[in-house]
Order: sequence, then C-alpha cells, then structure tokens
Amino acid sequence: MKKSLAILAVVALAATTFAATAATPSALVKQAKVKMPEAREIALKAYPGKIVKEELEQEKGGSGLRYSFDIANGKVTHEVGVDAKTGELLENSVEGADND
Repeated sequence: MKKSLAILAVVALAATTFAATAATPSALVKQAKVKMPEAREIALKAYPGKIVKEELEQEKGGSGLRYSFDIANGKVTHEVGVDAKTGELLENSVEGADND
C-alpha cells in the first residue's frame, strides 16, 4: 500500500511539472536568456527546499520576464522570482504574504 501511494505521488508530481512546462508559451521560452535549470539553481540558493511549482511568466519587475518558483521548506513556502533575462533575484518572500 505504501509503495502504491509513493508511486502515485511521484506520478502526480511529474504530471504537475509537465503541465506547468507544457503550458509555457514557446515565445516566452525563446525570450529567456536564462534557462529553467539555471533559474532553479538561483532560486534554491536563495531559499533551499523543494520546488513545488514553477512557471515562466510576464510580470512587472526586472526585465518583465521571470521565473516564479514556490519552494517548500518545512511548513513554510516561499515564492522566489528570478529574472529570465538577467538571472537577477527579484523576489524571495513567504507565499501568500501581503507585500504591499
């Protein structure tokens, strides 16, 4: 039973990661000078943990093109933003916190 649950969890995580990657418009990927693996390294140096969500998006700040990562560490999840054109760290804050 435990083995089945572990396999199911791995499959669900893989499907989620694939869906996030597949949904990224290729035009955004082409604009990114920093590729996803490098952006992951930058994000994990800023906040070590497990990446539970990642996406490439157009958003205010930096060059306007950023990778956004939700990184879980214990009971805390941080949103870490990395500029997709420069590799600059744009954000490292508790996910869901009001940052106005």
